[in-house]
Amino acid sequence: MKHLIRAAAGVLLIPALAFAAVPAQAQETFRIGFVNPDRVLREAQPAKTAQAKLEAEFLKREKDLTSQGDALKAASEKFEREAPTLSESQRAARQRGLVDQDRDFQRKRREFQEDLNSRKNEELQQVYERANRVVKQVAEAEKYDAILQEAIYINPKHDITDKVIKALNASVSSSAPAAGK
Repeated sequence: MKHLIRAAAGVLLIPALAFAAVPAQAQETFRIGFVNPDRVLREAQPAKTAQAKLEAEFLKREKDLTSQGDALKAASEKFEREAPTLSESQRAARQRGLVDQDRDFQRKRREFQEDLNSRKNEELQQVYERANRVVKQVAEAEKYDAILQEAIYINPKHDITDKVIKALNASVSSSAPAAGK
């Protein structure tokens, strides 16, 4: 029985030792890079441009909402001060008016937030697509085998985020004159 166990162990060990020797001889270098997408969205010019575009697009509506909210708050405070001196019918009418104003304000605020989120997603999708093209260009130019965007830990020597941001910024400045033509 011991003889069979030794023979089986020997049969299993020989191929294992053979495979251990192969990687040392046929070892290829595998280049890995890492891109931090959060940094790209914070620091790259296309992302900053998209953010500025959204702010300009929604600034007026945001100001209108703020002023409508301030007016509603002031009307509510005025009602609270004057309520004790109002008749029951006046109090009920003003209260209904405040409830209607608040409902309208909440609806507008919700619509504003939905529109803003929708546009933000559209703009971010364009930035992501552009960034992914640039990442692919950098990876091909520098002969990377894999580029990661999420990792628990990455050695900083593999981080190519700065290169991607520079390439994205360069693509914006090189395409700006063409857009002006």
